[in-house]
Amino acid sequence: MIKRTLQKVLEGKVDFTKAIVILGPRQVGKTTLITKIAASLNEDYLYINGDDPATRAAWNNPTQAFINNYIANYKIVVIDEAQRLENIGLSAKMIIDGKKGIQLFISGSSALEISSKINEPLTGRKWEYRLYPLSWHELKEHFSFAKIHPRLEEFLITGMYPDVINNPENAIETLNNLAGSYLYKDILESGGIRRPDALLKLLQALAWQVGNEVSYNELAGTVGIDKATVNNYIDLLEKSFVIFRLNPLARNLRNEISTSRKIYFYDNGIRNSIINNFAPIAQRNDIGALWENFIISERKKNLSYTGFYGNTFFWRTVDKTEIDYIEEQDNKLSAFEIKWNPKVKVKFAKSFTEKYTPETTSVINSDNYWEFL
Repeated sequence: MIKRTLQKVLEGKVDFTKAIVILGPRQVGKTTLITKIAASLNEDYLYINGDDPATRAAWNNPTQAFINNYIANYKIVVIDEAQRLENIGLSAKMIIDGKKGIQLFISGSSALEISSKINEPLTGRKWEYRLYPLSWHELKEHFSFAKIHPRLEEFLITGMYPDVINNPENAIETLNNLAGSYLYKDILESGGIRRPDALLKLLQALAWQVGNEVSYNELAGTVGIDKATVNNYIDLLEKSFVIFRLNPLARNLRNEISTSRKIYFYDNGIRNSIINNFAPIAQRNDIGALWENFIISERKKNLSYTGFYGNTFFWRTVDKTEIDYIEEQDNKLSAFEIKWNPKVKVKFAKSFTEKYTPETTSVINSDNYWEFL
């Protein structure tokens, strides 16, 4: 089993006082990780599955007496897909407050639903983390650099979901099943999507525009919905860990782009499934987009797991001068250009370097990417 980077962090937070909350897409290994940690504590643990209709019925507005009886024989409780349970926040609070010395684990695949339900009741009573598809670093630690570096082009095409990595011969079928509906299950069941057909069209439009700024007005025209609905759907997709946004860096240079966004997918395989293109690199004309999505999504995983507390941006002017990716921490900037071909010569824009005086400038390409991930 591939060890997750987050495992050591979570093990260090087990104290039988606060809940440990893990959020992330479906099928990335949240259940496997938390049950592995729970099983290692040398105590029987109670597993509560929010996807099970009978469980949801039993946990609909439970009383303190019901909860006390339900968990009476356990010091460890795991609530999986917790966003499916009504009043999960209050229920979790009653579990923690009603019985001293209990360790509660909560997993969820919708940040929108679960955060709105648990944030207030569990204020000061939880640690919260994100788990993503497997990372390049996790694969390197498990298999070795020598074994995974030659598979780089495979990762750009089929991504790094655990089931895809463990069963590469079924990768396309697995991804099509995920992208077909399972990945968006919580969005569709939330009632926030009135037009599932528009959601798919929007995802396809976003997939084709990876690496470019997106205009919500243009997306609205392409998909056939209004701008407010586009914004709402993108927000739901982000909170369900399908996509994420990168904001522009704009600090009063007259010609800077300040309102557009870039949108990336958490996994290249999901992106390629949405546009139904699993052709090898040599047969594609979107290698730049694939490479940029891979590098930035992998970097996002790395920063999340290592506790980065700064900001991330891209930069562009109206005359299309741009910097692909920027990190800011402690008022210091690091700028990166992301190029698949290591032979491409890159010169950082003088208008950017003079204005922002970045501490470092680097080019990330297929000959040095591992130093960045």
